[in-house]
Formats: sequence, structure tokens, C-alpha cells
Amino acid sequence: MTIVRHHLELATTAPIQLIDITHAVRDFVVGCGVRDGLVTVSCLHTTARININEREPQLERDMLTFLKRLVPRDGDYLHNLDPVDGRDNAHSHLIGLFMNSSETIPLAGGAMLLGEWQSIFFIELDGPRPRRQVELQAMGEG
Repeated sequence: MTIVRHHLELATTAPIQLIDITHAVRDFVVGCGVRDGLVTVSCLHTTARININEREPQLERDMLTFLKRLVPRDGDYLHNLDPVDGRDNAHSHLIGLFMNSSETIPLAGGAMLLGEWQSIFFIELDGPRPRRQVELQAMGEG
């Protein structure tokens, strides 16, 4: 069995932002040498997430609107009374409760098994941030 790791670095520009990372993950898979196995895409942040969904501009706007309504930024949150890093970001942590910090995708013949409409998104919940990391790990047979 082969295990290959890589990381992506991203910068975000909005408080809540969807970034399609499908092509970057696909490029990693093509170059990593694992043909059959799994690739795991993991977010190393408590206020950002990974999600598989459809990339369609109107749906992406709907997703942003939904997340903003789900947990309003201006709620009365205890975490914001004494924030650890000076950011009033309780809403970001709370939204994260409903999302995954990682996704695992099967690999077959050196390609990800994603549905026709599926894309992999990094979802910023507490931006903008100058540096975010996504870890990639492929495991399987070459």
C-alpha cells in the first residue's frame, strides 16, 4: 500500500466563502501514483470546512445565504465575550457543527469517483484569512 500526502494553501477574501478545490485535488491524485484506493481531503481549521456539493452559481449564492441565516453573526454568543484570538467568531464555530471537516473519495483507475455534478469545496466560515490549509492524503495501490 502507498500513502502520499500533500497540502494546499489558500487565502480567503470574504467572511463566508466557497472555494472549489476539485481541480487541485484532481491534480494531486493524478500525480500521486495511487490508482485504486482513497483520497481524504481534510481541513485543519475549526472555522472552515470541506464539503462535496454542486458547483452552480445560483446554488452557491443560496448556500451562502443559508449559512448566514443558520447562525447569524450578531448573535449573543458567550464565546464572543472573551475571544481567544480577538475574533468574534462564535457563529463560525457553530455553523461548523453542521458540516464536515473532511471528505474521503474513492479512487479507481487513478481518478476520483465523483458524481457528474459533484465538486469539492473548501468553505471559509471566518474570513477573510490570509492563510488556510487543506491536507490531502491518498492511500491505496499504484
